[in-house]
Amino acid sequence: MDKVIIHYHKQTDTMDIWFGNPTDEYLCEEVGEGVILKKDKNGKVIGIEKLYVTKTLSLSIEQPLPVEVVMS
Repeated sequence: MDKVIIHYHKQTDTMDIWFGNPTDEYLCEEVGEGVILKKDKNGKVIGIEKLYVTKTLSLSIEQPLPVEVVMS
């Protein structure tokens, strides 16, 4: 795995987590309430989108989101 990109969209309260190239997104599949897998042409999962981030995690928009960074 190269790098992980995490992007929070304040206006839509969504978070994208990419562990593949975002431009390779071909298909999206909702797999749970507010959880969407983003796949490439071969069906490989290259990202995850989480909807309703602050509501689901009981956070206010002013609070920083808890993120753990692990270097390997």
